[in-house]
Amino acid sequence: MLTRVLHLSDLHFGAGDDEAIERGTPVLIERFDPELIVASGDLSHRGREAQLANASRFLRSLGPPVLAIPGNHDIPYTFPARFTSAFREFERQWETTEPLYASPTLHVVGLNSVRPWRHQSGGIRARQLAAAGERLRGAEPAAFQIVVLHHHLIGAPWRSRKKPVARRNHVLASLVDAGADLILAGHIHQAAVSERHEFEISRGGERGAVVSVAPGLGQPRPRRQGEARGLHVYEIEERHLRIHTFVWRDTDWGLTAERVFPRGREPLESEPA
Repeated sequence: MLTRVLHLSDLHFGAGDDEAIERGTPVLIERFDPELIVASGDLSHRGREAQLANASRFLRSLGPPVLAIPGNHDIPYTFPARFTSAFREFERQWETTEPLYASPTLHVVGLNSVRPWRHQSGGIRARQLAAAGERLRGAEPAAFQIVVLHHHLIGAPWRSRKKPVARRNHVLASLVDAGADLILAGHIHQAAVSERHEFEISRGGERGAVVSVAPGLGQPRPRRQGEARGLHVYEIEERHLRIHTFVWRDTDWGLTAERVFPRGREPLESEPA
């Protein structure tokens, strides 16, 4: 059975390019018919009520269920609201900053990595990791388990001064040990995808887990080099995960990469010579 998830990030509604986002995304919804849309933060540009409302309206208009978590741009930019009511407008639209989506095929846990006193870097507290572990352990036996946060766990392939989530090794290990098959993020406006065996020492028998960062869908700084514009589509089957990376080309999408990763503890079978 094939299950699809569409992963958007960094829409930056209100930055001046909302029309292109609204025009392009429904094309892929119609093409892939995903079970779930994941929006991994920075839905708005400055955390304003109208920007968050427009982003919410757009995402819900696409049809499939949406799991949305906040990014550092989804809280007020000005003092004192940034500290006294940081997530009020986001929660007005989405009810919670740490949502859960559960079905027989998918089990998706949202984590809020935004810290108002850190504009760029983020963090996950110990109690958040413990709660996420409990949620992951409540999944249906056959469900593919996904964790979503805004701040990245793997580095950008191009120049970026944005720091990954604090204590990222501990965060990654905790989520994988709790059962996460796929960990999603955004923040750096660049695509980055890796399987844990590609960057961790393997001693044999470890369960596979993929870390994936979606390129930004919005383009608030069009002249900044090294910031892609696109999204990911995940296709989940019994034995493997396939990731499609699409980039927006002003009028249509271009498929720029396909990656296949194993599920479970065994690597993919080698192609015959």
